[in-house]
Amino acid sequence: MSTFANRVARLRTLLAEQRLDAFIVTSLTHLRYLTGFTGTNGLGVVSRRDVFLLTDSRYRAQAAQEVRSARRICTQRPLLEAMAEHHCLAYCKRAGFESHVLTFQQYRVLRKSFPGKLFVPTSGFVEKLLLVKEPAELAAMRAAMRISDRVFGEIVTLLRPGIREKDVAAEITYRQHLSGADSDAFDPIVASGDRGSLPHGRASNRILRRGDLVTLDFGCTVRGYHSDLTRTVALGRVTRRGREVYRLVYEAQQAAIAAARGGMRASELDAVARRVITDGGYGPAFSHSLGHGLGLHNHERPRISSLSTDTLTAGSVITVEPGIYIPGWGGVRIEDDVLLTPTGNTVLTTAPKHLMVL
Repeated sequence: MSTFANRVARLRTLLAEQRLDAFIVTSLTHLRYLTGFTGTNGLGVVSRRDVFLLTDSRYRAQAAQEVRSARRICTQRPLLEAMAEHHCLAYCKRAGFESHVLTFQQYRVLRKSFPGKLFVPTSGFVEKLLLVKEPAELAAMRAAMRISDRVFGEIVTLLRPGIREKDVAAEITYRQHLSGADSDAFDPIVASGDRGSLPHGRASNRILRRGDLVTLDFGCTVRGYHSDLTRTVALGRVTRRGREVYRLVYEAQQAAIAAARGGMRASELDAVARRVITDGGYGPAFSHSLGHGLGLHNHERPRISSLSTDTLTAGSVITVEPGIYIPGWGGVRIEDDVLLTPTGNTVLTTAPKHLMVL
């Protein structure tokens, strides 16, 4: 059985458990996972009998190259209407759809095009399949992580007072592509000085200055799979407070990595890191969750936070990224990508984590 056929078979098992006859795939990421199609316009239908890939006529040749395990339909009509024209829900009474992706307008088109069918909102079906990474998925992720590790090593040789955050971000993007990445995983975060207190501080026109802590958070994709790496470095002399904050974040991350394993509660892992930072006197300054799942999505299940109800699964890849953020002063975050096993984990990113003073 091919990789895609195996994934569809697992999805059909979930459909049977929910008494659904079909599933409409409108997330392009999930469509790629189930069929291999990488175009920017498409949808899929998985029923108990068939698998359909619908796209427009621009992608006729591409779909023929990429999709082998689904019936390909290339059309000039709107895709939801083409579903009805090609009887993609024949013999189906109850069809699930991705409630977080399908718009209300699209839902209305479905109801109009398929009178008498029951459409059931669903959440988390394909996400369950994404949890455990297959060998080919891990190979793509490791390739993406090697690129990001390498680029970090190159970028730190360029950092100096007088250059803009945006210039650093542009170098990250350029060098990841030069090293073989398909794309950035997200817009690189370069947050220097007091802007380091912004957890998602996209690169700005701020000029790097001597004495700054600089947070670099970036990643790339290879064959659709993501890396996600954060390091914080210093330009010149580091204050006592800077060293204290860095030490706490480093110790929190090390404690969480030592504890992480499949089968533990995500909230329990979050608490391990949070306890170190709280005991150090900076609890409120750790203002986000400890991490998240990683794969075809940059953020996927599990969510690793104090409020999460997820249980960590062996075979998942997660990020472990504690941070401390102090308005008006700056911040520190350290992040690695970690493969969970039943008894522990393997850290997949390898960029150095000691406090680098440049």
